[in-house]
Amino acid sequence: MPALPHHRTCTIRTTINRRPYELSISPNQTLLELLREELGLTGTKCGCEIGECGACTVLLDGEAVNACLVLAPQIDGRQIETVEGLMQDGKLDPLQESFMDHDAVHCGFCTPGMLLSARALLNRNPRPDEGDIRESISGNLCRCTGYVQIVEAIKNVSARNGKQ
Repeated sequence: MPALPHHRTCTIRTTINRRPYELSISPNQTLLELLREELGLTGTKCGCEIGECGACTVLLDGEAVNACLVLAPQIDGRQIETVEGLMQDGKLDPLQESFMDHDAVHCGFCTPGMLLSARALLNRNPRPDEGDIRESISGNLCRCTGYVQIVEAIKNVSARNGKQ
């Protein structure tokens, strides 16, 4: 069997942060590489590259996934949301505001992944309990906060959801 040429590409159509894209990509390119290197969406962090740290968490059709474990061709016809997409009409997402209000952002490396894991949780369960919150961010490692401030920030948004 002859070797495949190294320049082989495939075309995908996807929506990233509510913007449609048609992209020619390498079949072995990861979603993380596509977002950071091709599209300049560097809020998605490159941490361990083996799905252990959660720094590269994005939403794929509303579900939190590790972008380092998703091959870019798998997003054809699907929707991606990155931390850059949380802000809408120049206004921060309530989670972003709450993270700042609760001092849940220290070095900031884990923050995009934490925000997106929390957003996925709140989208499916607007009033999670603390156990749900801790479970939802369990795939995101933070070396600075000890998680208390992050959990409090998410709980604050959950409490505000109950007042609507």
